[in-house]
Amino acid sequence: MTQQQMKECGMLRIFASYYRPHWRLFALDMICATVICLIDLAFPYVSRLSLQQLLPEQAYRAFFAVMLLMAAAYILKSGMYFIVTYWGHLLGVHIEADIRADLFSHMQRLSFSFYDKNRTGQLMSRVTGDLFEISELAHHGPEDVFISSVTILGAFCVMLTIRWELALTVFAVIPLFVLFTAVQRKRMAAASREVKVKLGGINGEVESSISGMRTAKAFASEGAEIEKFERSNNAFRGAKRGYYKAMATYQAGMEFAMGILSVIVIAAGGLFIMNGSMDYIDLITFSLYVTTFITPIRKLSNFVEQFMQGMAGFKRFVELMRTDPEIEDAPDARALDNVCGAIDVDHVTFRYDAAGPAVLEDITLHIAPGETVAVVGPSGGGKSTLCQLLPRFYDVTAGAVRIDGQDVRSLRQSSLRANIGIVQQDVFLFAGTIYENIAYGRPGATAAEVADAARRAEIYDDIVSMPNGFDTYVGERGVMLSGGQKQRISIARIFLKDPPMLILDEATSALDAVTEAAIQRSFDALAKGRTTLIIAHRLSTIRGADRIIVVEDNHILEEGTHAELLARGGAYAALYRAQQAVKE
Repeated sequence: MTQQQMKECGMLRIFASYYRPHWRLFALDMICATVICLIDLAFPYVSRLSLQQLLPEQAYRAFFAVMLLMAAAYILKSGMYFIVTYWGHLLGVHIEADIRADLFSHMQRLSFSFYDKNRTGQLMSRVTGDLFEISELAHHGPEDVFISSVTILGAFCVMLTIRWELALTVFAVIPLFVLFTAVQRKRMAAASREVKVKLGGINGEVESSISGMRTAKAFASEGAEIEKFERSNNAFRGAKRGYYKAMATYQAGMEFAMGILSVIVIAAGGLFIMNGSMDYIDLITFSLYVTTFITPIRKLSNFVEQFMQGMAGFKRFVELMRTDPEIEDAPDARALDNVCGAIDVDHVTFRYDAAGPAVLEDITLHIAPGETVAVVGPSGGGKSTLCQLLPRFYDVTAGAVRIDGQDVRSLRQSSLRANIGIVQQDVFLFAGTIYENIAYGRPGATAAEVADAARRAEIYDDIVSMPNGFDTYVGERGVMLSGGQKQRISIARIFLKDPPMLILDEATSALDAVTEAAIQRSFDALAKGRTTLIIAHRLSTIRGADRIIVVEDNHILEEGTHAELLARGGAYAALYRAQQAVKE
């Protein structure tokens, strides 16, 4: 189902759509459930016939033949239960996997701004915990409702043929069940949603705490982290208390209702026996049927709880699936081919929030193909933001960014980003091997190409000196490596990708002076013939840039070569003198 269809369809229709690819397995589950129902319905009726006809007529052979037949039926029923339990749960797993795949795929499409606003732990809660409960609902929901409905209806029909007055007396209680269930369902649904929200908060706190464990220990702030977690944990405990109170009220009411049914049957049946309009065998049969449909009523009772939990998770899933990416390809978006690398920033203004302050305001800049331009200035001036507009991580608020004369909003994002190599200031390595992290730059690259990229990034010797070489595990976010090693591995990825345009966002910030000089030579070689944007704080690394622009207070204050800007004696010269003074 497409995102647009999810916006137009109701929850139950969306939920049902996930059964379509697995309809054979669903049909098998329902067929087995039907057999189980028929066997449960047959036993009380067969028992009544045996007690009323076969035993009084001393047809013992026929009696034991019928009993053997019923034993065989229960053997068949156990086989059906195996299929329902095993294959039915697999059906739930298949649906859970499909939902998770859709959710993960959709999350890959969502824009940077979405992840700016949502915590990782809360998103993890939706991808894991919520989907497990959806899986349980997907398996047990239709099956329990079907078995229960058929059993109750079938029992009612048979009971009508035995003693319709008693049958109507028993089933007069059913509307009270329905009314009670409807009232409690709303309370449980609200409580279940609250539990989901609070659990997401706990996951967010855990994710944040574990990610920042080293910082917490460095500041001896373990106690503060525990206090933050306790606040979330107590909120979750309170939400769970409310949910279980609603559930306990519901379960207690259902237990009373089901228990009173047996009392009604015995009391009313006793009255009919006193009047001579009913015998003990019919009363025993009625009691068996009451027992027969008490079980499905219990299943329906459990289903309500399961439905509340599963649908609370499913609503959160649909809510996320209905979230539109802020950055989407235009319907007629084109591929970026035969890239020359001309970049035009045309009167660009950018705000992260429409009501917020401008991060960039009326910026105009032309970069010729193959030109290396350095962007410098104080932190928070908009340098990184300017470069993030080029691969369209964000869309401009006003103006346009063009590559080879084409507005980036008219190009396919995948094509645009395939032609831009980015080394970011905040290095991210995936939890895997060094080889896998470098090869991420170009899937399908040969081992020789990966090794060559490592040499050009000045990390090859470090890698081969490790016990497992390229198969060395880097740990979560590269925690097993030094800062300089992580940075050079991320640089090796770009060497492997070999794009026509480069963005180097503080690419050498974690390197020592000797390694930085070596990497700088490699960058100089890589930048030849490519359009390159360099964001730098260390002005010594950008002396060879064709042009330097100074961004401050959301504007371009100056631009020119290193020598020209020093001679001008403006903002760049002041930055350069300040850094030289620190070195001295």
